[in-house]
Amino acid sequence: MAGVEHGVGLTALMVAAGRAIETHRPDSLARDEYAERFVRAAHASADWPTTIDDVPDGDANPLWGRLCRYFGLRTRVLDDFLLESTRAGSRQVVLLAAGLDSRALRLDWPQDTVVYEIDRAEVLAFKDTVLGETPATRRSIPADLRGDWATALLAAGYSPTAPSTWLAEGIFLYLPAAAEQHLISTVDSLVAPGSDFAYEIKLGLDTPQGRANHLYTATHHHTGIDLISLFNLDPRPDSAAALRTRGWSTTTHTPFHFTQHHGRGPHPEPDDALEGNRWVFANKPTTAGALT
Repeated sequence: MAGVEHGVGLTALMVAAGRAIETHRPDSLARDEYAERFVRAAHASADWPTTIDDVPDGDANPLWGRLCRYFGLRTRVLDDFLLESTRAGSRQVVLLAAGLDSRALRLDWPQDTVVYEIDRAEVLAFKDTVLGETPATRRSIPADLRGDWATALLAAGYSPTAPSTWLAEGIFLYLPAAAEQHLISTVDSLVAPGSDFAYEIKLGLDTPQGRANHLYTATHHHTGIDLISLFNLDPRPDSAAALRTRGWSTTTHTPFHFTQHHGRGPHPEPDDALEGNRWVFANKPTTAGALT
């Protein structure tokens, strides 16, 4: 259990708490019935709230209210991306730094879809202990994304000649620039035309105002997680541009675009810690065409 009790592992529990809170909302954007089980199974998070009614100041709380509403919105948007891609023909889903999300179990995948979950061994071990036996279509791959994870993915049955769907939810926030560039290059080398890729990036952490935002101080107060110390503060590479040079088309949105689309989620505020968040959606076309 130690792998999820500290550092980035602990942030996976925080996101699980956010998904649990979102699940219990009457206007829920996404449902994850497994999320609360993860939160309760770890000593570090056992007393964290899993419903907004458990939070004395409710949605006014920067962490359990606003940031967790962000996690709920992000979950919904990326769920929709994955299902749209697989319903268009992909039957291979690769979740990079899968964390404690239960997409392999909770989403209505097309028949014969296989979901590959890549994360550190200790995170997957905790996850497997909580979930128990899962379908063979969920394949856990213990690996460090800073190393050679591609060999293990191929050994697990992934085919680089068939279309695939990839997701990197949150991991780029913690990786050094060189590791992000290596990961982007590796993904490109493993996918066939017709494949899709979504990931999250964060800009604007290079200012004292951004680092002192009340969202981060509230997170530290309530959970002991110092997000700023975990984020990689080096200048970020333009991974969307790197993909376009390799023939991908890309679109980039702020979370607030989807708040407006769904009518629910976080809204902009002064000195906003979420202002620099971007969600990038990329497709490797089956034929040459205009790139955006």
